[in-house]
Amino acid sequence: MGLRRYQDWNRLIGVPVEIRQYGRTVRNGVVDDAMPDSSMVWLMADASQGRTLYSVHEGHEVWIEPELLDAHHLLQAAAPVSV
Repeated sequence: MGLRRYQDWNRLIGVPVEIRQYGRTVRNGVVDDAMPDSSMVWLMADASQGRTLYSVHEGHEVWIEPELLDAHHLLQAAAPVSV
C-alpha cells in the first residue's frame, strides 16, 4: 500500500515509522513515546542511534505503513489485561 503521513503521533507508540523533514527521510525506527497533542515524538534507541526526539515545530513528519498501525491496534485490543 505504501507509506502515508500520519498526524496523530500519540497513537503510534510501539509502531515502526519513518521520520521525514522537509521531504527527506531522516530516520526509521519504532515510536517510544509521544506528546498527547502530537507535537513531539521519541523514537527508541537502536544499533545506530540513541533515543531521539522529533518535533512537528521543526518540520518533522511521521510516515507509516497503514497495515502496521491496523495490526498494532488489533494486537493491543486482543492483549489480555494483567491484574
